[in-house]
Amino acid sequence: MTIKEANAIDMVAYLSVAGFEPAKVRGENYWYYSPLRTERTPSFKVNRRRNQWYDFGEGKGGNLLDFILLYENVSISKALKRLEQASQLPKYIPESITTEAPAIVIQSVHVVSSPALIRYYQSRRIAGAIADQYLKEVRYKNGDKNYYALGFKNDRGGYELRTSYFKGSSHPKAPTTIKNQADSLAVFEGFFDFLSYLTIHLNQPVPVMDFLILNSTSFFQMELPIMQAYQHVYLYLDNDKTGNKYTTLALAKAPHLFKDERALYVGYKDLNDWHQNFGSGPGPAA
Repeated sequence: MTIKEANAIDMVAYLSVAGFEPAKVRGENYWYYSPLRTERTPSFKVNRRRNQWYDFGEGKGGNLLDFILLYENVSISKALKRLEQASQLPKYIPESITTEAPAIVIQSVHVVSSPALIRYYQSRRIAGAIADQYLKEVRYKNGDKNYYALGFKNDRGGYELRTSYFKGSSHPKAPTTIKNQADSLAVFEGFFDFLSYLTIHLNQPVPVMDFLILNSTSFFQMELPIMQAYQHVYLYLDNDKTGNKYTTLALAKAPHLFKDERALYVGYKDLNDWHQNFGSGPGPAA
């Protein structure tokens, strides 16, 4: 993907897939609570006509690639590689900000039977028994084209969608909670980390635990009251700037309650990255 192609992606659509929805819309300006920090008043603006953002609290702005570089703290090459996964998102149309962007529409949900999807979750080292329990084969429409992907359902009926070349989600976007009537909770950023945890412990006796899969770290603070109702909370967040931010926030708020579990996969991007590469030596941190 080129820089020009990356910046042609509709930023409002990209933020929606990432779990950020506007707090208010005023004509061509979409106002968000800043993804870059915690705030009570939305100060992050996306101008839909120009497809550019400005964060009044940070005093910074730019195009989509500028946002990814700042939010993810990665190089341009890594940012472009990540944005390739968003290539199915609509391009912005500067001539008509009132034109509705094509949305992902779920057509049907099935047991996973596609060889390509089975190979994909196997490449992530997810056990078949675990995949059968938590994943579906979701057929969906994006614009005027039909696709299929692995689907992981959230609490509001939307799906996280993944293939080897696509990462996205349908509306509504929300976390996924799995209740086992436990007094301990394990928290994961993404569902592949959760499925990795279950695969790792598939044939091991482990304490009964509830699970919270955020599906986007933008839900972390919203879910804090739920987390704080437990006696123990184990955090399996990513080894990156955002994971550091929310782990630090939780430990500062209740150090007796929260436990940072990332020592298990130090040197790897996340739990699934460690799980895929375990035994092959330390990997580079993201």
